[in-house]
Amino acid sequence: MQEMQALKVHSYLSQSEIQKQLEGVEYILMASPSMMVDELPIHFTIILNTADVIPEEVRPLLLEKFCRELGITATSHVLSNRERIAFAMTTQETPMPKHIVDDAEANSIPWTLLHIIDFLGDSEGFKEAKDGLSGWSYSYN
Repeated sequence: MQEMQALKVHSYLSQSEIQKQLEGVEYILMASPSMMVDELPIHFTIILNTADVIPEEVRPLLLEKFCRELGITATSHVLSNRERIAFAMTTQETPMPKHIVDDAEANSIPWTLLHIIDFLGDSEGFKEAKDGLSGWSYSYN
């Protein structure tokens, strides 16, 4: 596996730019190599375009739906919750979603509250992530 360089963040979208960026977006799928070498090989984050509280009993059904549709064959370490998401401008065409966990960072850049499903998984359909690359894709309604 070749060494990849991290994307450089040029700026972050403002609150109004975030709202405009999310117009018509159903969800955003991110896939990257897992940092936990003894676990499943891919770190998935599905960002739902909603800040609504999703009932506890619905959360596993959402995960099952995405796994079935995306060909994800195994999962572990699942987090399903509303979280702070910022959007970074990089050299890529679309803004890169960024899960903000640090309070100091949350105080310094614009973000919005969205529901995420974050987990480790495996899938034959995400060979690039297994090869060390990260990426994201916007899905529109």
